Amino acid sequence: MSLDKELLAILCCPATKQAVSLAEESLIQKLNAAVARGELKNLGKRPVSVELDGGLIRADRKILYPVRDNIPVMLIEEGIPLEQID
Repeated sequence: MSLDKELLAILCCPATKQAVSLAEESLIQKLNAAVARGELKNLGKRPVSVELDGGLIRADRKILYPVRDNIPVMLIEEGIPLEQID
């Protein structure tokens, strides 16, 4: 998955304004495995039921914003706390 570099440069976490960067494929695979098991929830406390195409990870590496169909979902409640996975 890739995003336009200019778009990536202007995106930030909507809650903290921290920079975001593309998540590694290995992290996306771990998250998708948790989705398949029904174990992943977003900040809105709702289960994540659709696999991720990719993700934008916050600079502090605590929250990931999903990318679906090459569109970043930059809504606070859609953020995925990474403390849920090992």
